[in-house]
Amino acid sequence: MTTSTVPTSIDDPVNAAILSVSEDRVQGFHRRPLEVIAEGSDADVDTVITRIAAMLEAGTIRRVRQTLLSTSLAPGALVAWRVPPERLDEAFDWMFREDPFTGHVVIRTTDRETPGSDYRLWTTLKVPRPFSLEAHARHLAERTGATDFALLPAKRLFALGVGHVRRRSVEPGERTPEPGRVLDTEVVDLNDREWRVLTALKREFTPAELSRELWAPRAAEAGETLEGFCEVAADLASRDIVGRFSTFLEHAKRLADGTRVTRYNALFHWRVPAGRELDAGQEVGRHHCMTHAYWREGGPAFADVNVMGVAHGTEKDRVLAHKAAIDDHLAEAGIPVEYTNVFWGGRSEIKPSEISPYAYRDWCAAQGLDPATMTA
Repeated sequence: MTTSTVPTSIDDPVNAAILSVSEDRVQGFHRRPLEVIAEGSDADVDTVITRIAAMLEAGTIRRVRQTLLSTSLAPGALVAWRVPPERLDEAFDWMFREDPFTGHVVIRTTDRETPGSDYRLWTTLKVPRPFSLEAHARHLAERTGATDFALLPAKRLFALGVGHVRRRSVEPGERTPEPGRVLDTEVVDLNDREWRVLTALKREFTPAELSRELWAPRAAEAGETLEGFCEVAADLASRDIVGRFSTFLEHAKRLADGTRVTRYNALFHWRVPAGRELDAGQEVGRHHCMTHAYWREGGPAFADVNVMGVAHGTEKDRVLAHKAAIDDHLAEAGIPVEYTNVFWGGRSEIKPSEISPYAYRDWCAAQGLDPATMTA
């Protein structure tokens, strides 16, 4: 069977079973991750390879890659940008196409005028040491015409995992029996060998590269034996540097068959009393609807919110029902919510953020920048 005749819809039962595992259930590093997906989805590994390759070719899956916990590799932040309305799309395009250190790029709106609602462009940004997030953001502002920006680095992470197919059936209020895990954001320094392995490890796969031993060519690329490559990768995973092996769906755009994985992308904001951020984040992170949850300090521009999170859904009312269930749960847990808001995602693009200091120097050269000026 050629991939052109293989079902590529997310509603196909075999594909749905595979995606329910492959989106965010293969945590850490695995020598044969496609076999792990096969075991979890009750499909044989050849079927898994064929189906994922077909969905990747069709655009149902936008990329297949080993993810990194990039908060451990480079200082990063969620960035809110105030951009003149007439330059909003231009700024969006430039950041997505020209800045490899910018990942998510989203134009957001609120249901009414609220603190921070004039910050329409939201991005994620990673800048490897010794270079400066602030200096990089200033450069982006100059290039795009942004009149102001707010850097919102994560102080802690509480939920990180996509699983859009699996979450479609989650009911408001469904959550884990225990508080969410707290992940630190301390940056780890790597040696040259670790960077070589990591660079080969994180590059996304083409359909033709998917195989039982998919790491063998990457090991050769890094100048390692397969055993040596896997040993370094496993060590990086044990240090919370490697995230999950994942298939990423094209969730915001319409797929070839006209369907959407999700339609609404909501960034929730909460302000809880100082000192209760960890408590609140762990309770928010328990809810299965959440794909991301963080402790971030919004500052006065955003009414001093300090817990943020993202949820997706196909119906706006359903997303708001998830939000209401979380609000009720926080109240039941004795955590006062002093202010809350929802920023809705519109136009969006997503790509992995580059985190290599070597790539940063190359980018500076291409931009005509002196790397020394980007360190402060």
